[in-house]
Amino acid sequence: MTDIWNNIKDVIKERVPGHCFRMWIDPIEFLHHKENSFVIGCPNHFFRKRVMENYANLIEKELQTAGGKNCRLQIEITQKSAKSRKPKKKNEISLPSPQMSLPRMNIYQSSGRLLRKEFTFDRFVVGKSNDFAYSASLSLASGRGKNQNSLYLLSRTGMGKSHLSQAIGHHIIDHFPNENVFYVTAEDFTNEMVHSFRTNTIEQFKEKYRRYCDVLLLEDVHFLTGKDRTQVELALALDYLLNANKKIIFTSCYLPSDIPKLNEQLGSRLSAGIISGIEPPDYRTRIRILRKKMEEKGCCIPKSVAEYLAGELSENVRQLESGLISVSAKASLIGAPVDIRLAESIVRNIAKQSRMITVDLIKTVVSEHYQISVKEMVSKSRKKNIVRPRQIAIYLARKYTDQPLQTIGRSFNRYHGTIIHSISVMEKAIKSDRAVKKQMEFLCEKIESSEKTE
Repeated sequence: MTDIWNNIKDVIKERVPGHCFRMWIDPIEFLHHKENSFVIGCPNHFFRKRVMENYANLIEKELQTAGGKNCRLQIEITQKSAKSRKPKKKNEISLPSPQMSLPRMNIYQSSGRLLRKEFTFDRFVVGKSNDFAYSASLSLASGRGKNQNSLYLLSRTGMGKSHLSQAIGHHIIDHFPNENVFYVTAEDFTNEMVHSFRTNTIEQFKEKYRRYCDVLLLEDVHFLTGKDRTQVELALALDYLLNANKKIIFTSCYLPSDIPKLNEQLGSRLSAGIISGIEPPDYRTRIRILRKKMEEKGCCIPKSVAEYLAGELSENVRQLESGLISVSAKASLIGAPVDIRLAESIVRNIAKQSRMITVDLIKTVVSEHYQISVKEMVSKSRKKNIVRPRQIAIYLARKYTDQPLQTIGRSFNRYHGTIIHSISVMEKAIKSDRAVKKQMEFLCEKIESSEKTE
């Protein structure tokens, strides 16, 4: 019967998407056969419910084909922890489960972030743009990739890299409850290290990440740029984790080699594993994302409106979700029908919001990055370390705002001609110098990220 089940799995593998097979079919085990029932095992109740809803009919049909007669499918829960547990002897006292104990609480209780409950593998919509990233993430989380311990998820903001990173965390917590999963951003890590120096607890900080971390989910590693002390400590921690075969997942908008002011040691650690990019979803995937979001949020919009939103909101998943929520909310609040006209008004507002970056915001981000004051930037100084940041800020002000050149000039205490010259200089530099281009892309990401948190 085990051979029959393996043959059925081979047939199903050809009939369902690869990521669905790896997630929901491959882990299923044959248990036993009794009378007219074919009994298979799933690891938990949620898994069983998912298989019953989506794959039970397909499995039963293949069972009938393989066995030549009707055979009832039965799915039971088989937890590995229960299998390995020895039967309890008479008068033996049951000890608490390992998951109930909270060891070393004083070491890492105050750090890290909570995983978002909706960021799981089953809620991630897979398409051509993210199939490899999904497969690599699932493989690492399930432990199937024997030589895979490090994964670098690369994409622009809003493409799903945080979703996949946290899905790995959820999967490991569910299937390997004794492993310690630490989820932090690069900024969290930096702040925590600075705090440990100030409070003379740096040794506890080091021991926490080097000894008590089994899975490290580190978001937005590009924000470590220029933080030399943090980079050195992180590189050492990664050495300990990699040597101990611990799992490390990074997310970023940039390749390690393109992150400015990143030391060689840390760059080498970040590049040690699989680097997987995530591209913007295509139209068909955007339609499926909308359907998934409608199912999760319990809302429904006409097919024509969904197709319009999928066609117009193509930048990232967050923008698409924002469009769906806004359409449903506006229709509900004003009692209007959900139609193309209403959707058009929402799309116009979303496009307008994406342009709400001000000249002052740009000056602040650029001045902080180059470690000069805004006052120095708009001064009459012609020092090289002032002139270049000023030219960059002027170029970005022209790129991101609708302000006339004269208004931009007044903001920087410069004449109209100087503004044109600065923009021209930066346009030529971006075309001719790859380093300048990468630096500009990095600053654009910081500006866009800052705008979202305003």
